[in-house]
Amino acid sequence: KKAIITGSSSGFGYLTTLTLARNGYKVWSTMRDSNGKNSSKKNELEAFAAKENLSITVAELDVTSDASVKALTEKIINEEGSIDILVNNAGVMYVGITEAYSLEQVQEQFDTNFFGVIRTSKAFLPLLKKSEDGVIINISSLAGRLVFPYFGIYCASKFALEAYSEALKYELKPLGVDVSVVEPGPFPTGLLFSGPKEEDTMALESYGEMVEVPSAMLQNFEGFFKSEDAPNPQEIADSILSIIETNNGSRPIRKVTG
Repeated sequence: KKAIITGSSSGFGYLTTLTLARNGYKVWSTMRDSNGKNSSKKNELEAFAAKENLSITVAELDVTSDASVKALTEKIINEEGSIDILVNNAGVMYVGITEAYSLEQVQEQFDTNFFGVIRTSKAFLPLLKKSEDGVIINISSLAGRLVFPYFGIYCASKFALEAYSEALKYELKPLGVDVSVVEPGPFPTGLLFSGPKEEDTMALESYGEMVEVPSAMLQNFEGFFKSEDAPNPQEIADSILSIIETNNGSRPIRKVTG
């Protein structure tokens, strides 16, 4: 089977690329700026592929760009003709005073975490429908069902993703395409520090000492991630493999991991 994984330069996407490839899947491992800032990650994956005789193709993909998604779709159609699995993993996390994020920043958060999933799903569903066992796995979060202070924008993007995924689950079932959501707890993948600072300084000033709370929360998470109790991100890659290898129609709508 052939799989596409978004956001494969680090964390869950990187580990899932290797996990699926080592289990016999042909993997299109996609990432932004694969010939620039992420070129070292591209080289690492290609080195693993060469050393272990794995089927990994590293490809450029920016899920926030219609043109980038279209270019990859055309490339895969030309080279593969079909696809069986889409893992929507690319994501960013904005942590801060919810009011103090500008509208543009909120749109940026949604453009990756929500609209990015819609772009790739719409692009590859015609190929997934042709598969005998098409499946979409969307990486959400516990924050897609629980709301935490200072994670408001991120939670909102994941709540939206959960609703979209569940609707697709119902609508695509008669067409033979499965949809599942993986909901990770906190893992040491660097995601917590992937977002920008709040831009609305006037709103920030009204919160007084509370503006220090988000960074204190992140430091607390960082301490946990460095402890013996820190979860292993490989758990998510294993969960994704488990869902893929479950029979079509029996895959869970949601799987909490960690």
